[in-house]
Amino acid sequence: MLTAGQARALQLAAQGLLQPLQRRPRRDDVVAAVERMRLLQIDTIHVVARSPYLVLHARLGNYPTNWLDEALAAGKLAECWAHEASLVGASDIGWHRAWRAQRLQHWAQRHALRVQQEHRAEMDALLDRIRANGPVRAADFTRAPGSVAGKPGWWEWKPEKRWLEACFALGELMVARRDNFQRVYDLADRVLARLDPPLDPSTETAEPLTVRQRFIADTVRALGITTAAWIADYHRLKPAVSEQELSPLLERGELLAQPVQGWKTPGYVHRDHADALDKARQGRLRATHTALLSPFDPLVWDRARASAMFDFDYTLECYVPAAKRRYGYYVLPILHRGQLIGRLDAKAHRADGVFEIKALFLQPGTALAPRLVQALADTIRDTARWHGTPQVRLAHCEPAALASRLRACWRAG
Repeated sequence: MLTAGQARALQLAAQGLLQPLQRRPRRDDVVAAVERMRLLQIDTIHVVARSPYLVLHARLGNYPTNWLDEALAAGKLAECWAHEASLVGASDIGWHRAWRAQRLQHWAQRHALRVQQEHRAEMDALLDRIRANGPVRAADFTRAPGSVAGKPGWWEWKPEKRWLEACFALGELMVARRDNFQRVYDLADRVLARLDPPLDPSTETAEPLTVRQRFIADTVRALGITTAAWIADYHRLKPAVSEQELSPLLERGELLAQPVQGWKTPGYVHRDHADALDKARQGRLRATHTALLSPFDPLVWDRARASAMFDFDYTLECYVPAAKRRYGYYVLPILHRGQLIGRLDAKAHRADGVFEIKALFLQPGTALAPRLVQALADTIRDTARWHGTPQVRLAHCEPAALASRLRACWRAG
């Protein structure tokens, strides 16, 4: 039986967060990290780095963000709806395209079908334009006179933006690349034709049960160890995954059952992690990494899993009215040596070169050990420099004594 700490170490190892990268990052590390996680969620909030870049920074350290953009443009990654809007490895995109019909209850799919019913002629004309003239951005189309720009939400978009997004959700268009994070849309056939590795056509026509079992196995592999209850959220599978559904994967040895102290139901491990599981049992997986995590990091996006695995209750408060926020607008969980030890509300002022920490909270009872303080100071400084905001400005801190100790570390260089 694994201890809770051994289970955490196994999950961190699978996610690439157990130990820091022991060399300088390389371009191929970006694709490898996405393939390891199985998907990289996209979000547009950029008070600090946008989420996909920040997720990779937690795993790779100071890498150039354009490497992610280049991997998409080169066809090594592809964009689709998965957990939410996500990047996936090129070899996985066929499976996600095959699963589109199973996502009919997702808001993007529902809206796409509605737009298709109401504007099929306009969408066909848009596809014809792209076929004749090449890829487009939503910004290539002007807003009609008198319309209101700048409001969020699907129904406030200009018509061409809605048609582009509908064609994307329906699989008729794909994202060829991103220019300054703006989607550049092209015909799906063109994008699929330049995937690296090439598309396996059989994946696009796979039966739903085959695809579902593929996603279940991929989720267990990505998480390192998980209960049945946590599997469905990763790829937004419905209905929930039951232990009975996992029986065939256990019988053919694709999954391994592993009890964990304190868990009322079995843990499941993918056979690819058999060696890591043995090391975990022997206490040989040592967590040494400290990182600031995106709110959309796979380690924490399932709040129930983060609570059970790390005893860390986390809410993304940018969607909470300001008066009701407890910790801040865009709060980054702090990972330190196998534990989530706190959270940090930050904003990068790029024009001024300032990384503002509005508030930093350690978990109650966290001791201010010198090693923890130094690791946290180094991580904040390195993250700030990677943002191009090397001047760190720290405001509120809990416990208050942490602030002076962090500043002393930064002064010492």
